[in-house]
Amino acid sequence: MAGSPDPATEAFLAHRNLLFTVAYEMLGSAADAEDVLQETWLRWTGVDLGTVRDQRAYLVRVTTRQALTRLRTLGRRKESYVGSWLPEPLLTAPDVAEDVELADSVSMAMLLVLETLTPTERVVFVLREVFAVDYEEIAEAVGKNPATVRQIAHRAREHVAARRPRGPASAAETRAALEAFQRAAETGDLQGLLDVLAPDVVMLGDGGGVKQAIPRPIVGADKVARLLVIGLGKLPATATLGPAQVNGYPALVLRQDGELDTVVALRIDEGRITGLYAVRNPEKLTHMQREVALSR
Repeated sequence: MAGSPDPATEAFLAHRNLLFTVAYEMLGSAADAEDVLQETWLRWTGVDLGTVRDQRAYLVRVTTRQALTRLRTLGRRKESYVGSWLPEPLLTAPDVAEDVELADSVSMAMLLVLETLTPTERVVFVLREVFAVDYEEIAEAVGKNPATVRQIAHRAREHVAARRPRGPASAAETRAALEAFQRAAETGDLQGLLDVLAPDVVMLGDGGGVKQAIPRPIVGADKVARLLVIGLGKLPATATLGPAQVNGYPALVLRQDGELDTVVALRIDEGRITGLYAVRNPEKLTHMQREVALSR
């Protein structure tokens, strides 16, 4: 495009990373978040900017409405999804990890907790707890009065608090657990895996019916460790397991013949792995090719 962008385009681009982050946290899907941004842009281009008092708030409100509509549709799609559904992993820039609250909010573990909320609860929780949007603004976005929104926010906070990581791990603890896990996995060290896995660890696999994955959750350190030893032992010599920054936290990436095969994100509580999330569905790995910018 020749010359400077028009004011509407400049405003949208200035807030684009924020809007993507809002939509992604509400949906757990980067592809759907991108679609929401496209819908938001189309509505934004028809707005008289002279009537908009706060462009950021206006864009967040439009994005929220579009995301809420899509979130309800996603719920129906997930009902027919083959196997376990996991959020779409993102290759995130280092600055995401530096913002502890942002990293926690987009972590695979937190996104799975948010999946247990109703669509309206999820939207209200994300806007209030992550982006500090005031209740009146949230009420306008979700079509409810502020008093009702406060009740929804309180209910959602209690629900999330009961399910979020028991003791959020520091970056150092996460890295140490990941390295210990990687060493044990690469060498087939069963005891090493048992040492780093929590007794009640849960492993989920998402192949989307396209790639082979565990069909249902595996629970317990012994079962998970043995499954990993057997599964990784069958991989060809060309397979590699390496670190990556995924959704704000260290994770592992499995490649076969140089091609991305599986992203393994972890949930860590009090220094031990309590959740393993292996995403293999190729449609969900497209945002692992380049870093995604997030902001709040």
